[in-house]
Amino acid sequence: MILKGNQRGGGRQMAAHLLNGMQNEHVTVHQVRGFLANTVKGALEEAYALARGTQCQKYLYSLSLNPPADQSVPIEAFERAIKEIEDKLGLADQPRVVVFHEKEGRRHAHCVWSRIKVDEMKAVNIAYDRTKLQALSRALFIEHGWTLPRGLIDKAHRNPLTYTRQEWQQATRTGRSAAAIKACLQECWAASDSGKAFAAVLQERGFLLAKGDRRGFVAVDVYGEVFSLTRQLGLKGKDLAKRLGSPEALPTVEQAKAKLGESVRSLFETYRAELRKAHELEMRPLLRIKKTMTEQHRKDRAAQKAHLEKRWNAEQAVRASRVRKGFKGLWDKLTFKYWNIRKANEKEAWQCHVRDREERQELIEVQLDQRQNLQAQFDTMRKRHEEEMQKLASDLTKMAMPERERDAKPQVFRGKVKEAELGIGAPGARSSPTRRPGRGKDAGHEPDA
Repeated sequence: MILKGNQRGGGRQMAAHLLNGMQNEHVTVHQVRGFLANTVKGALEEAYALARGTQCQKYLYSLSLNPPADQSVPIEAFERAIKEIEDKLGLADQPRVVVFHEKEGRRHAHCVWSRIKVDEMKAVNIAYDRTKLQALSRALFIEHGWTLPRGLIDKAHRNPLTYTRQEWQQATRTGRSAAAIKACLQECWAASDSGKAFAAVLQERGFLLAKGDRRGFVAVDVYGEVFSLTRQLGLKGKDLAKRLGSPEALPTVEQAKAKLGESVRSLFETYRAELRKAHELEMRPLLRIKKTMTEQHRKDRAAQKAHLEKRWNAEQAVRASRVRKGFKGLWDKLTFKYWNIRKANEKEAWQCHVRDREERQELIEVQLDQRQNLQAQFDTMRKRHEEEMQKLASDLTKMAMPERERDAKPQVFRGKVKEAELGIGAPGARSSPTRRPGRGKDAGHEPDA
């Protein structure tokens, strides 16, 4: 499983994130250990109070454990992984909370430790944690027989479509996906062999090549958002300059925005609002199904929890009745019968605990499978919505360009990326007529699911 950890403060914010039932369909507090408080919020506030007696600002260590999306991972596997991690990082026996989240048909876990050693009033020193977590993550994939991500085999093969929180926020402002924007820019780069060709392909996809204020090369879209090409393409500035030449010959960001024009941006905002409204209407049936499914799943889990607790209490009463009291109980202890009964009760209690845990896991797996089937429909619809948004940006960017620039044909590597895959008109191919967006029944905005 993928492990991501960091030292941090902000206990209250962390508690709010862990207990967020709006963004997560299911939130399960699995464990609160080593604190006087028995709630997540109380435990993290207690960790903050302990840290006030030291000079430590980042008094928590927060870790997320994300197994592969197509794998069903029992709770025991998470617990073993957490045990290995805390031993490796020097956090063994430190107070911690463990919370499970389920969202979009995937289950992952969060574990938050207090770094403060109470007996010494010092923070646990955690060095080279990313290197250690990578090694542990690799070992977990091998242990469970999961397909190892290429990025864990070789750093050079990390997923090129991963993005930062800043890039996600930037994409959210435009109503598009951060991964889709990055993939689009990387396809443009792979399909060009010169600066002129790259600028032309970018224009076909709704971007203008420009000179950044701090970075050499950037792409400006019709929204006025600026994307650093070194970040989006994962290349160094000198590698970009080798193909694109000097950035001094390019327009500045302000000039690129002026080239697009206020009238085009205003027109785009109008069309985008129409497209989003249509997207929302198309997405509503799926959102209603999701809401109904989530409510039913929560009811089923609550009913199962009540049933398991009732059965456990009844079984505990039976086990307790086997232990005699008074003089009979004393006689059982003298004849060692009491200890045999106690051992049998402990064994039976453990077997019942394992049985209940397996029943809970079975219900969760059935519900996750249902939610994943629904999520596949969300993903298909979102992909089409993203393509419509990209087509709108591309059409309006062409509208803003002078006719001689609009008709320029880019030179591309046909051996690397097919022109049809990039949306570039191939020789002899007929271009589809441009219609006003937002009028078709398939248009729509994708809200969070």
